[in-house]
Amino acid sequence: MTGIRVVLFDLDDTLFAHRAAVARGIEAHVATLGEPYGSLDTASVVSLWHDLEEHHYHSYLAGRLDFEGQRQARARDFAARHGVTLDDDAASLWFATYFERYVESWRLHDDALPCLDALARRIPGVRFGLITNGDLAFQTRKITTVGLDTRVEHVIASGEVGVVKPDARIFRHACDVFGVEPRAAAYVGDRLRTDAIGAAQAGLTGIWLNRTGAIASDDDAADARAAGVLEIASLDELAALLG
Repeated sequence: MTGIRVVLFDLDDTLFAHRAAVARGIEAHVATLGEPYGSLDTASVVSLWHDLEEHHYHSYLAGRLDFEGQRQARARDFAARHGVTLDDDAASLWFATYFERYVESWRLHDDALPCLDALARRIPGVRFGLITNGDLAFQTRKITTVGLDTRVEHVIASGEVGVVKPDARIFRHACDVFGVEPRAAAYVGDRLRTDAIGAAQAGLTGIWLNRTGAIASDDDAADARAAGVLEIASLDELAALLG
C-alpha cells in the first residue's frame, strides 16, 4: 500500500486499554461498598457496568444526556439493580469515587507505542492523530496521562466537531485539519461499523482492529467488503499493512 501520509486512530480500546481499566476500576470500587454489593461476583459486576456504559454513553453521544448526566445515570442504574436509590448528588459522588479507581488503572495497550514506532520507520514523515467520540477535555486528560500527547499531532473529538463516528463528516474534518485528501489517510479502530466502515465510506483506508476475533454481522460484513475495509488482529500488523 502506498500514498498514506496520515494514520489516524480511535482512542478507547484501540490505543488506550479502556475496557481493562473499567473492569479494574469497578471491581476495586465495588469492593469498598459493602452490602448489598458485597455478594456480587466479579464477572457480573464487570458485565453490568460495561452494559450500562455502552447504553448511557451512547445517550450522551446522541444528545439525550449531558456528560455528567450519563455518569449519574450509570451510577443510579447500577445501584438500583441492587436495591439502592441514588439522587443526583449521590450518583455523582458514587461515580466520582469509582472514577478515581478507573484513573488509577489507565494504561496503553502493549502494542500501541511499538506500532507508532514501526509506522514511523516504515513510512518516513508519517503523521499521527486521533478521532474519538467523546468530550475533548476528558479524552485529552487520558491522552496526556498515558503519554500519547507527545506522539499525536491533532485530536479530533466529536464533542467539539458536533458529529459522531461513523458520520463521514468527522473523518473528512480530520483530513482537513491535517491538510490531506482522505485517500492519503488511514483510520484504525476497534469497532467495525463505527470506526472502520465509517472511515472507509468517507474515503479513507478503514482498518478494523479486531483484537477479540469477533464475527461481524452479515450486514456489517457486506458493507465492510463493499467499502474495502481491512482487518488486523493486533497493532503489530499495521506497519507492514500500510508500509
